[in-house]
Amino acid sequence: MAFIRTIPPAEAEGPVRDMYERTQAQLGFLLLKSIRSNLSVRAYELATLAAARAIRSTYCSLAHGSVLAEKVFDPAAVTAIAKSAPEAPLEPRERAMMAFAEQVALNADRVTAADVEGLRAHGYRDEEIFDIAATAAARCFFAKLVDAMGVQADASFNDIDPAMRAVLMVGRPVAAR
Repeated sequence: MAFIRTIPPAEAEGPVRDMYERTQAQLGFLLLKSIRSNLSVRAYELATLAAARAIRSTYCSLAHGSVLAEKVFDPAAVTAIAKSAPEAPLEPRERAMMAFAEQVALNADRVTAADVEGLRAHGYRDEEIFDIAATAAARCFFAKLVDAMGVQADASFNDIDPAMRAVLMVGRPVAAR
């Protein structure tokens, strides 16, 4: 349950619906679409997962881990990725990208030119590096807002693979059914 009374977007009417639509257009889909423009779904979701886990956002970790499990990998692979297991099906460049996204989420003030050069050495172009940093920063904004309002991950996440759910629950618990 959120700390403040909210109206789900599907139930909103009048000025509240207008506000949701404006906010979504300004901060949601348009922002995220521009951030994703140079990243594949796989890269975007991996960077998002890394940032979400770093800042202990259960909601975002579950949401983006689930996308990875549905569109790119399977639940066992996502579980291995979240555990940073050696057998996780990631390329070295993806591991470097996820480490960078985590660094941006936790210590952006400590990112150095050498960190960026490290991504270039893995073949990332400057526009991709920008989008990885923007992805991590945007995840911090959205996750911190959700957590500050006490929003729990949807109860439907109780139905996903239990091992994957356990490793992706890094902060608040999932909402009860």
